[in-house]
Amino acid sequence: KEAVISAMADRHKKEISEVLQRAKQAPTLLESLEILFTAHCCEEETGVVSAFVVDLYAEASRNPRLADLVRDVLQTAMAGVTELISKAPEAQNTSRGLSPMEMAELIFAVARGMLMLDVLRPQDMTATERRERQLQVTRRLWSLLFKPEAELAYA
Repeated sequence: KEAVISAMADRHKKEISEVLQRAKQAPTLLESLEILFTAHCCEEETGVVSAFVVDLYAEASRNPRLADLVRDVLQTAMAGVTELISKAPEAQNTSRGLSPMEMAELIFAVARGMLMLDVLRPQDMTATERRERQLQVTRRLWSLLFKPEAELAYA
């Protein structure tokens, strides 16, 4: 069981790396975050994948080796997003004075919350509706983390 999960974790780390590379190509940090937030929302079995991830977290709470695997995947993703934020010009204009790491932590907290909603809500949402919901959440989070353009012009 652990060998299978380990192989899946390695595959997921590779997928994270690929998504981060796509996000780095985006012209703005907002577009990068949109890529990150919508990377998996339009898959056919989103509810099944989300439920699997929640079950994996539960199993990791009981199994230290599995917890290490899950932490490794999360740290890989967190480091990539933190780097993405720290290199973006927009990171100089935070509205709350947060560090790139603190912003990444908030982004991941929101992403985990959205994951739980995917598990708890009925799966009657289409891929397009799910993607639009993810984009709305990303844009709301953006407005909380970064100063509006008009505010920057007068700063």
